[in-house]
Amino acid sequence: MSEAVLAVNFAGPHVAIQDAGRQGFMRFGVPASGPMDRLSYAAANTALGNSGNQPAIEISLGGLVVDCVSGQVTFAVAGGGFIIEHAGRKMGSWTVETLRAGERLAIRPGYWGSWTYLAFAGQLVANRWLNSAATHALSGFGGGRLVQGQHLTVTDARFHEDRVGAIPCPIFARPRPEVNVVLGPQDRFFSRETVEAFLAAPFRLTDAYDRMGVRLQGAALTPIASLDMPSEPIVRGSVQVAGDGVPTVLLADHQTTGGYPKIATVVDPDLDAFAQHRPRDLIGFRAVTPAQAIEHARLRAANTARYLAAMARPATGRCSQPK
Repeated sequence: MSEAVLAVNFAGPHVAIQDAGRQGFMRFGVPASGPMDRLSYAAANTALGNSGNQPAIEISLGGLVVDCVSGQVTFAVAGGGFIIEHAGRKMGSWTVETLRAGERLAIRPGYWGSWTYLAFAGQLVANRWLNSAATHALSGFGGGRLVQGQHLTVTDARFHEDRVGAIPCPIFARPRPEVNVVLGPQDRFFSRETVEAFLAAPFRLTDAYDRMGVRLQGAALTPIASLDMPSEPIVRGSVQVAGDGVPTVLLADHQTTGGYPKIATVVDPDLDAFAQHRPRDLIGFRAVTPAQAIEHARLRAANTARYLAAMARPATGRCSQPK
């Protein structure tokens, strides 16, 4: 069986191994974790012909540099508009190439996006916890954070010449200035004027941004009721407001329960693109009804399925960029 061995020359903060997530354990207090941008993670794996749950490396704005010590393996990078330096060439992300012994692969932030994914045509060896290699950042459980000097092994490493080339980046993968939200479930804790202020003007993402969530800067969303609600389950995309009136959008490593009111919930299809925003970017919120959110989710699921089906074919058989 062929294998490729990679040495980590440099890894920025939050660079870690992720798979599709640790499903079915939130009722036991275990976050799902998994990729911040699920679409890009799936695109990188699918472009290589991998399964939808294969471990990959999630790369933050800190970047990653690896050296191929031995073997060769075809890899894919999809996610934000990062810059790739490989074999004396510089290119953008959303691409498939092959890494060979003696070559260096450097992935650094480019013009847009906060996260990108490095997948391999083979099985990236990773620790597992509760049947998943997804890394929970606070505990370190799962595949774990990458550190300088670490060696990574890809077993069953494959060379896919027919898959080398560009990966079409769908329009819906890019961050946009407004996302859809469903108000509640605790919008009753806020005055009508506060809810209107939440929807009227954009908020700025702050540097308080990690895999658990991102705090926003903008209008104060001060609750009008005492914060005595019982702790309850929380979902990804909840816009949770603390007593100081500062909202936080909860993301991949969010806690499973909480007692702060949620003024709104970002609809799930918009979360991947939202996660690609960078600190100091502006974001606005547009209220939709639950029925509209369901229709949006169904449409996005259909578009994503068609896109990934096209990515599963070799590079020469892929369709043009989906709209």
